[in-house]
Amino acid sequence: MASVRTARRMFCAAAQTAAAAGSSSRWERLKRSKAGVWCRSLLSDYKEACKEMVVSAWERPVKTSIYGTLLGGAWACFHTKPDQSSFEAALLERSNQLGLLSPWIRNGFSDGHVQNLVKLRNEDRLRYASLGLLCVVYQANYDPDTMLYEAQCSNLSMPWRELPQRVLDIGFIGCWWILDSKMKDYDVNKDEYKHLPAYMQATSPPGPPEVERNERLHRDSWLPLTMEDKEEETTVVDRMENVSEESKIKL
Repeated sequence: MASVRTARRMFCAAAQTAAAAGSSSRWERLKRSKAGVWCRSLLSDYKEACKEMVVSAWERPVKTSIYGTLLGGAWACFHTKPDQSSFEAALLERSNQLGLLSPWIRNGFSDGHVQNLVKLRNEDRLRYASLGLLCVVYQANYDPDTMLYEAQCSNLSMPWRELPQRVLDIGFIGCWWILDSKMKDYDVNKDEYKHLPAYMQATSPPGPPEVERNERLHRDSWLPLTMEDKEEETTVVDRMENVSEESKIKL
């Protein structure tokens, strides 16, 4: 039995030694191959580049902070860039806001701009283009499903130099800037004030004293009425009546 155990231990040790030698030789061959040499050189280059970047950032903190701010701003602009569905949602919301108003009090510029966009959307002539950090919505000549020769021929398509004249809105940092600017004072019809003098057509915002006075008057309007003045008047009338009665008695 002892001989059998000794032989088993010898065979196990020999097997383990052979497996270790085979694995080590396989790993050595992999490291010496072309792929292994290329991977090691690539990792070494990246290591040196990262080390130089850290050293330069430590030596020039102002320049590093400026570059970091620019990269962070570019990343934020790219990820907050609105898409085509957001433009359609904003357009429908603005159209509903104007629809709740009477035609007599709508701003003509706001209503005309929104109605034009809605008309182009119904005709499927609005196009969306992403330009990296921002996006634009522009007007096309035809519906993409139109089978006319002018609409399908690439030689007759819209040239890129006409794109600035066809841009209808610009999307940047989650907002559609032209649509928002056109909707400013959308519930004020400026045509109603054309007959007024020039100094009455424009109003200036009130100053701090006027604001404080209006707030004070508004607070005073909610206070209960006092009857002191009326009581004083009644006492004065009573005194006059008493004086007149005394004068009559004396007479």
